[in-house]
Amino acid sequence: MDKIRIRGGKPLHGSITVGGAKNAALPLMTAALLSDETLTLTNLPILADINTLCNLLLQHGVAIHMAGAGGDCAGRVVEFTARDITNTTAPYDLVRKMRASVLVLGPLLARCGEAKVSLPGGCAIGARPVDLHIKGLEAMGAEIRIEGGYIVAKAPPGGLRGAEYVFPKVSVGATENLLMAATLARGTTVLVNAAREPEVTDLAECLVKMGAKITGIGSDRLTIVGVDRLHGARHMVVPDRIETGTYAMAAAMTGGTLDILNTRLDLIKAAVTALVPAGVEFTEIVTNGQTGIRVSRTNGELIGVDVMTEPYPGFPTDLQAQMMALMCTARGAGMITETIFENRFMHAPELTRMGARITVHGSSALVRGVERLTGAPVMATDLRASVSLVLAGLAAEGETTVNRVYHLDRGYERVEEKLAACGADIERIRAEDD
Repeated sequence: MDKIRIRGGKPLHGSITVGGAKNAALPLMTAALLSDETLTLTNLPILADINTLCNLLLQHGVAIHMAGAGGDCAGRVVEFTARDITNTTAPYDLVRKMRASVLVLGPLLARCGEAKVSLPGGCAIGARPVDLHIKGLEAMGAEIRIEGGYIVAKAPPGGLRGAEYVFPKVSVGATENLLMAATLARGTTVLVNAAREPEVTDLAECLVKMGAKITGIGSDRLTIVGVDRLHGARHMVVPDRIETGTYAMAAAMTGGTLDILNTRLDLIKAAVTALVPAGVEFTEIVTNGQTGIRVSRTNGELIGVDVMTEPYPGFPTDLQAQMMALMCTARGAGMITETIFENRFMHAPELTRMGARITVHGSSALVRGVERLTGAPVMATDLRASVSLVLAGLAAEGETTVNRVYHLDRGYERVEEKLAACGADIERIRAEDD
């Protein structure tokens, strides 16, 4: 397996262009199943998870065409055409690789009246059940059973029916699945306590371009009036707010200054709210027509702060590991509380190997800052944990080797190249080079 080797202690200076959001691109790709016309996505990141979903869509009969570079966008332009859906089964071998694969369930059921989708996999960060997806679709008239590790779903005669569904807890994936299914349902669907993440808003805006009738976009109450069919559209994937926040913390941890381009400050409001008291400065910029953010330390040091993860617009769980790495190098102590997923502190023991002082109590971790971290061999356990170890390595003295970086490739495109271009001493060690 590939490794990443970092010789830390070098401030980052320069610019990094953020790609399209992985967590927005994946549901947008599955939305192509809702129409027999072409959905063109621009600013699409090229990541392991994107490739996995492409393979899944191909076996459903979707034609995929790389239309070229995205011009002034960071990512690619890719066309998805589901003229004829030839297979309504999403097999275990593909779905097990990535949890977001379950997002084909709603579109397949809405358009074809049936779907058989393997129970999903992904990062091992605790239970993430699909019960809300199932209950919501059942409220729309679907008959669903779990059989042999698969979700087997069938729409009622005449197709799914509009319904009101109140989420007992906020779920991004379930909101996206039900939102897509509702676009082709008969009648009106109301989703209450819906997720408000920018990625959900991005999906809704794309669906509207495809002819869907959706109101309440950006709120926790979405109203969808079903239509007979959706048409093709062209849509730019929203910038990746998690990648934005990650590189912002990299600049702060190394004591450098980074211009993070192709992104917006409003996408990371909760992170900014936490990082400004910690000693991080943000300035909105425009460079060569691209909007972006300039990030640096305010007064030369970082200060411990308390952070609690919450559904949007709260502090995102996908930045929790990176924030913990930053707190390891801050003056004083900070308490990090994880409310979204259990078992998402697996990076804490690895950071401790580098000299961090972290005490975990259930869903909270007390981080006492140290003067410096020390390079060490560490092991990535999931996507966001892996990048937190890269950040720690950038700030540490000596050499850090991050193992099992295939997790990293699921959500960060060319991370070592982007960081190296800004002065980091970082390289990927290919498996064949071992």
